[in-house]
Amino acid sequence: MQPIRLAATALAALALTSAAASAGTWCSYYYQGGTNCGFYSYAQCMANVTGIGGYCSPNPAAASESRPRR
Repeated sequence: MQPIRLAATALAALALTSAAASAGTWCSYYYQGGTNCGFYSYAQCMANVTGIGGYCSPNPAAASESRPRR
């Protein structure tokens, strides 16, 4: 029973950390494919894509979370 509890706790912690890592307000989209939405400023995002090719855009998921619900 103890190994199952330990595994469940580890999976829950992993899910929480990966959700927090991708909750930035800016996303970088790479020209060779791939996306990273872990940036909190446009400058951070641009520093990431400089030299490797890509562009930055506001995170659509972060924008929908900041809108008040009716």
